Formats: sequence, C-alpha cells, structure tokens
Amino acid sequence: MSAALELALVVLIVGWAAIAALRRLAPRTARRWQAGIADRIDRPGRPAWLRRCGRVLRPLAASGGSCGDGCGSCGSCGPAPAGPQPLVFHPRRPPAPRPPGGGR
Repeated sequence: MSAALELALVVLIVGWAAIAALRRLAPRTARRWQAGIADRIDRPGRPAWLRRCGRVLRPLAASGGSCGDGCGSCGSCGPAPAGPQPLVFHPRRPPAPRPPGGGR
C-alpha cells in the first residue's frame, strides 16, 4: 500500500473517531457545529446538489424529552421511587463439579 493511501486511511479513521467521540461526549456542541456547517452549505446561489447536501446534514429538531422516554427531567416520568432500597448481597454459588479426566 502506498504511503499516501495509508496516510489518507489513517486520517479518515482518526477523524471519524474524533467526530464519534464529540457526538458522544458533547452532543449539544456537535449539533450546533453540524447546524452551522449545514447552514453554510445550504445558501442561495449554491449548486442544487450542494444545497441538497446541506439540507441532509441539517440536524433534526431536538425533542425536549417526553414522558415515554424515561428521561426523568420533569419529575413525572413513571412511578416515584419508594425511597432508599436496602443493599442485598447474595453468596456466590460454588462452581459446578468437573467430570473426572478433565472433561476434554
């Protein structure tokens, strides 16, 4: 494999990993950056294919969280906890006996 192709592949993989990490660790920032890029691409006077790419890149409207998604932001999602739950430890079970001769 040529050095240029190898370098391009490494750059693509590292860039993809950085974007995935950003979306995972800072979703609001990633959404804001994505919307900014989409707005720059989808401007009047640009070619139709480029504007279409901008519309595809535009992030979906963020939902504020509903009672069905279990977010707990409004305090009314699901039943209220009953209070502190006791911590219960279960003893370990002994391992199953092995057949004579090693089992192999």
